[in-house]
Amino acid sequence: MGLKVYGHRMSQPARAVYIFCKMNGIDFEEISVNFFTGETLSPEFQEINPMKQVPAIVHGSLKLWESHAILRYLACAFPGVPDHWLVQAVALAPKLGRQPKPQVAAEAEILLCESLEKIETVWLKESGPFLLGNSQPSIADLSLVCEIMQLEVLDEKDIDRILGPRKIVQQWMEDTKNATKSHFEEIHGLLYETKAELQKQRLGANNA
Repeated sequence: MGLKVYGHRMSQPARAVYIFCKMNGIDFEEISVNFFTGETLSPEFQEINPMKQVPAIVHGSLKLWESHAILRYLACAFPGVPDHWLVQAVALAPKLGRQPKPQVAAEAEILLCESLEKIETVWLKESGPFLLGNSQPSIADLSLVCEIMQLEVLDEKDIDRILGPRKIVQQWMEDTKNATKSHFEEIHGLLYETKAELQKQRLGANNA
């Protein structure tokens, strides 16, 4: 009974699922579904996920979507997954054919900064390197770090403004990357390529 994972490496929840599978030796077939070109809206994909979003999985007769539900299922369904895993819109808008909305982005940044502060002062206040003081990463660590990694597509000055003051968050992200070994960098390869492409576009616009 093979596992099929439908996703895209520009989707932060999908990246979390890919890394989790690789970290735990779970064999899977990676099926790319490009939401930039509307593949998530196809009738074929809607048969798998009526919500029209990635990631989604097919495992035998089971069809499942929503990354946290998928991660919990995988942690329970596959033998050998360590117990610690079960601890309980500026840059990309043009690529989606949408106009950037500065006011929405500003409001989102305020919310993000508040969330980062809460991560530092509540979830990372214990002595361990991971959430709630754990010595090993959990699904929550992986999901949150993949989410924050989406900031990579922003201009460096914007990343520094948001993450620069958050030294504890930066160290936690680095610890999570190190704990997931080479899989983290592999799965984030497309994100890094997109970052380089966007940086080149910004440089060209500034020199025009």
